[in-house]
Amino acid sequence: MIIGRLTGTIAALGLDHVLIDVNGVGYVCQAGTRLLSVVHAGETAVLHVETKVMEAAIVLYAFGTDEERAWFVRLQDVHGVAGKAAMAILDAISPAELMDAIALGDAAVLERAKGVGKKLAERIVLDLGGKAPPMGRFGKFDAASAAGMASTPVAAKTGPRGEAISALVNLGYGQSDAARAVAAAASTAGDSDVGPLVKAALKELSR
Repeated sequence: MIIGRLTGTIAALGLDHVLIDVNGVGYVCQAGTRLLSVVHAGETAVLHVETKVMEAAIVLYAFGTDEERAWFVRLQDVHGVAGKAAMAILDAISPAELMDAIALGDAAVLERAKGVGKKLAERIVLDLGGKAPPMGRFGKFDAASAAGMASTPVAAKTGPRGEAISALVNLGYGQSDAARAVAAAASTAGDSDVGPLVKAALKELSR
């Protein structure tokens, strides 16, 4: 059985884990400081969970958003990045900052994460550069994307930045160029709304 999401009452918080009560069953989930700082004992919460089946145990990793969970999985595609390192990176860097760092080749940003040195940071940027953002567990495509699926790779959507990159890829721009343009555009246009972000990114690409 793979657990993907839990909705229940936060029963207790630890240094690196959270106990959530779901209809009388308590699930212990590994959690980073980003999640632990926003949930409180006694409150109802929805946790996005990545289940890891190991030889001696089944470990649940909990996140506040499915975007964070998706990046947790993607980071571990890089040799040398295990669950602990991936969690540390997401504690220190938001998904938006991570996307920008990879798109711009700025490995120094990843070095802010505990236990991530220069070589590992550079490997992450190199290995993930030019790849589409990770897809959520049940990622959706809009009608325009679906129409082009047969011939054009469609970038997964993870928030406004991911959606903006997807839109640019569907317009014919390369994944790396689209990611860099969106990263640059976000610094001036913000990233709360896809429309303005795409327009600003198109201006970056036209320069």
